[in-house]
Amino acid sequence: MTKRIMFTGGSGKAGRHVVQYLVEQGCQVLNIDTKPLDNPKVRTLITDITDSGQVFNALSSYMGLHEFDPSLRAQPVDAVVHFAAIPRIMITTDNEVFRINALGTYNVIEAAVKLGIRKVVIASSETTYGLVFANEPRDPQYFPLDEDYDVDPMDSYALSKVVNEKTARALALRSGTDIYALRIGNVIEPHEYSLFPKWFADPGFRKRIAWSYVDARDLGQITLRAIEKDGLGYQVFNAANDDTSSDLPTAELLKRFYPSVPVKADLGEYETLLSNRKARDILGFRPEHSWRKYVKQA
Repeated sequence: MTKRIMFTGGSGKAGRHVVQYLVEQGCQVLNIDTKPLDNPKVRTLITDITDSGQVFNALSSYMGLHEFDPSLRAQPVDAVVHFAAIPRIMITTDNEVFRINALGTYNVIEAAVKLGIRKVVIASSETTYGLVFANEPRDPQYFPLDEDYDVDPMDSYALSKVVNEKTARALALRSGTDIYALRIGNVIEPHEYSLFPKWFADPGFRKRIAWSYVDARDLGQITLRAIEKDGLGYQVFNAANDDTSSDLPTAELLKRFYPSVPVKADLGEYETLLSNRKARDILGFRPEHSWRKYVKQA
């Protein structure tokens, strides 16, 4: 059966690939964004997510492509996927990052649950673990970073994502809606595998993100798996590839760059430090696009 999905932020770097994946899997998608998406199978509804009225209107709108379609009546929505956000610090002021991300997420989830949409998937971030945008490099409490970690960021972007997770939890408890937050690793588009050799030459460059990555197409897969997995209430899942973005073994990365950090689980030779084990076990997530398929090694 075709899934009808309202998708915020589908014009962004990650969003456009996830939208394309969903369309390829037979889903009908309405993109809710401030900028159009160049995808002939998806219509964009220009919407400001910080305006609650616009969000309620958008999530209850007709999803089809053309104003001359036989019927313009809105149909039931199966899921809302919320990716719209200021994507990192240093684009606009810190308070504006926090305002747009936190308020926008509240508006989207509130509208979804009040409109009776029973599944919401939101984009959280690896930055919640507090390493990426810390003022100076810092050690985590332990590796691998998992969903039970006591997230403790200091920057406005990651703080907004922590607040968004709390918002999701609160509204899931209030409504009984399934709301899943994906803590997304560094998103890699297909053309960006050309950057990996440069990163291999400077392995410390990606220390702050614990060498995490997720192919944008695999992000589509985990998003769809989250949409299709019902009955979990509120959940957080890391969205990361099975391995790191380094050509060095994981044990070597830890020894060289995080020698004093406790390791709480047995790790495979090249296993990711942003653990995806929960997503694999519960959602059945199986990344299909490792850098090893696209990067020639010396």
